[in-house]
Amino acid sequence: MKIYVRNMACESCKMVVKEALEELNISPIKVELGEIETKEPISDDKKRKLNNRIKKVGLELLEKKQGVLIEKVRKVMIDYVYNSDEKPNIKFSVLLSEKLGHSYTYLANFFSEVEATTIEQYIISLKIERIKELIIFKEHSFSEIADMLHYSSVGHLSTQFKKATGLTPTHFKALKEKRRITIQNI
Repeated sequence: MKIYVRNMACESCKMVVKEALEELNISPIKVELGEIETKEPISDDKKRKLNNRIKKVGLELLEKKQGVLIEKVRKVMIDYVYNSDEKPNIKFSVLLSEKLGHSYTYLANFFSEVEATTIEQYIISLKIERIKELIIFKEHSFSEIADMLHYSSVGHLSTQFKKATGLTPTHFKALKEKRRITIQNI
């Protein structure tokens, strides 16, 4: 049985879900970002208890089809920004369509209707937060960061970063403040 989870976007979220499942004696086959798979169906009572436990940290079980699709779109975007080290050979719109089996136009319109933002703006927000994280916590040059996040140049990264934050990446690095927001709050 597959269960989808809203806002599950990091390894610590997976740990919280695993602990909640363990407390409820539910044995998962796997726990991925935004998704839980179990061997046997879970009773409505256990789903309710699981949902109550994970809500305390900002997560939520998804029951409605539209919420499930939105989480799948988010999962692909987060994976694209946080976990793809090489530049993909295809455009993001094609990648998204292939992974989810819907046209990009359908997914983009659906996402915009439900989330009141575009896929492009959401990805930019994810990239900006990832850039902040890489500037604060890692030792990467701006050109390495631009390459990691699929920017055509450092100039493009800098322009987008300044437009979103009001600061250049160099100025942000000099501040040494942790100006990050969680993915759930984007």
